[in-house]
Amino acid sequence: MFSFFPIHGGIAAAEGFYCDGVSAGLKGNGKPDIAFIYADSLCEVEALFTQNKFCAAPILHFQEYDKNFKTNFVLVNSKNANALTGDEGVANVKEVLGNLQHQFPEIYNPIMSSTGVIGVQLPKEKIIESFKKFDLAKKEDSCAAEAIMTTDRFSKSIAFEVVLEDKTSFRIGAMCKGAGMINPSLATMLCFITTDAQIPKSDMKELLQTAAETTFNAISVDGDTSTNDTILLLSNGKSGTYDKEAFLFVLEKIMHKLATDIVRDGEGATKLVAFEVKGAKSKEEAQRAAKALSQSLLVKTALFGCDPNWGRIASTIGASGILCDSKTLEIYFDEVCVYKKGFIYFDSQNEQKAAEVLKKDSFKITCEIGQGMESFVAYGCDLGHEYVKINADYRS
Repeated sequence: MFSFFPIHGGIAAAEGFYCDGVSAGLKGNGKPDIAFIYADSLCEVEALFTQNKFCAAPILHFQEYDKNFKTNFVLVNSKNANALTGDEGVANVKEVLGNLQHQFPEIYNPIMSSTGVIGVQLPKEKIIESFKKFDLAKKEDSCAAEAIMTTDRFSKSIAFEVVLEDKTSFRIGAMCKGAGMINPSLATMLCFITTDAQIPKSDMKELLQTAAETTFNAISVDGDTSTNDTILLLSNGKSGTYDKEAFLFVLEKIMHKLATDIVRDGEGATKLVAFEVKGAKSKEEAQRAAKALSQSLLVKTALFGCDPNWGRIASTIGASGILCDSKTLEIYFDEVCVYKKGFIYFDSQNEQKAAEVLKKDSFKITCEIGQGMESFVAYGCDLGHEYVKINADYRS
């Protein structure tokens, strides 16, 4: 048995971790745009990256390290993705990190992560100049979380303390960014997780992959996958304690909260929607149908207009390629049934009830397939005018 509870400190909540966010002038408004995470001892590190074939220069640089390398520093910049920048992009990462280590000799095997516009070389001079503002003894988690934002409307961070049955404890903290270019194949985001749990290196990849499956791999804003997607886990082991079951449970809680925050913060979004597919023949088919619903532009625009157009739901499921039959299908908006096993329950009264559900800022659409026992929940949002406005002038 174990217990857990929220604590302050975000990405710096675990023992031995520090962070801050400073302005390098990349955002042009004086707001923080460079963040760092520093550990006062070496950390085991594991990561999941984008499935986009054109992964960004910071990811290519990370992959040049030995498989079991350790680190104590992560540098993050916003406004520039450093993606599709060729050999020069990787060289710029090395130059930036080389300058960082020159100014701070205690930094070992630093990692860089970037987010922003694709196809523009890194403004390395501004980033290097910003190092003069770094104080590695700071724990300014709110500044760090703000610095990594791009089109985000709010920063995203969380931390928990986990107390085991023998009264020993460890902490997990995290921050992430993301609001657009979100697709359910590792959602477009940067997520950084720190812990003082004494995790075996052999467990770290498995923990991340398991937790990602129902969190960052289950959300969609617009169906696009970025070049920079990153989930990074750092563990310094300072607590001297660890329990795999407890760690995974709380890690999933953390990643679920951050993932749904991303959808809630989707560019122009006004509502968070859970798409639950039940009774599918297999887990893979449940995932396929749920993710298809979360990505459908016709479904998203209907949600934006508060139109309970259940025909778009049914059509999307049928087009997803899973085993399904109109005589076993059921569709619900929260508890309001609109279609059940070949019968339409969409009179004026039920339509009004369903429309009221869609006016809420958070609700669930449930689809019972009637072909098996497997289920999956994907998360999405509506899509409206504001999304077009944001992405029409994203580079300005």
